[in-house]
Amino acid sequence: MVQHSAYFLQILLNIVQLASFYAPLAVAFSLIQAITRRVFLSFGDFAMFGSFAAVYVCFGRLLQGDDDWQAASISLLVAVLCAGALGKVTAKYVFGPMVKSSALAFMIAAIGFSIAIEELMRVITESRDIWIPPLFQGQVMNLVDGDFPVHLSGNYAFATLIASLSIAAVFMLVHFTHFGRKWQACSENLTLAKLCGVKTETIIQQTFIVGAGLSAVSGWMTAITYGGTNFSVGIMLGFKAMFAAVAGGFGNMRGAVAGAISLAVLEVVWSAGFGTTYRDVGVFSAIVLVLLFRPEGLGGIQDMRESES
Repeated sequence: MVQHSAYFLQILLNIVQLASFYAPLAVAFSLIQAITRRVFLSFGDFAMFGSFAAVYVCFGRLLQGDDDWQAASISLLVAVLCAGALGKVTAKYVFGPMVKSSALAFMIAAIGFSIAIEELMRVITESRDIWIPPLFQGQVMNLVDGDFPVHLSGNYAFATLIASLSIAAVFMLVHFTHFGRKWQACSENLTLAKLCGVKTETIIQQTFIVGAGLSAVSGWMTAITYGGTNFSVGIMLGFKAMFAAVAGGFGNMRGAVAGAISLAVLEVVWSAGFGTTYRDVGVFSAIVLVLLFRPEGLGGIQDMRESES
């Protein structure tokens, strides 16, 4: 009985840890989708860009003598700022002006941006993985001892806490601030919001900044938990987060979090029962089935899928 309880506790911890990777990106995707009515495929690359900033800054701070907590915290701040700056530039000069264009043109531009940023980082790093020394070595909490021990490492605990706080901060920003009220107006109808005096171009840029910064949290988590990054780290992470957001409901932030948790449950349960060989095949197949029977997502509404004319 104790072993069974420890086993299920380990599965629960794995679900929480994996969901904390996907949830920030899924919420970022829903922020942009709600206001643009477009599918934006580049959040994984914002996360990748943030992960590189985190790795370089974290390594530099460790060389300067900072402890693990200081290095991780400073690298998080820099990663969010760097990704937010990239989000502002791309929104101002690329994606903001393209909101009025067709959904296909917007998607192609996002794919082109992803290829460009990935190739840039590939050339800079010469296709090599960039590593940092493992953080929080020895800082492990023993939750269950015995024949089936359950441990919680310091880096996973810290990363999960940061992801939860980041998502909570974005929810507070959207629901309790002046920017949030304008964002909600734009998400209801961009044209009517503009007619009511809302500077929609500014709100779109600010939304990209928030979304890119939130994406950087996932990139930072990848860097400190796995001890490194590479130019391709954002591809699968971004696609899974996008599927989580879509399955949770188009433009629905609560649905995006629920979708990220559901995706984590599917991955962990599949891995526990069938191994990891065909895990992604099984998970994506389940998501496709969800979208076949409920195209607007589990928490979405039908008109969220319709582009404004």
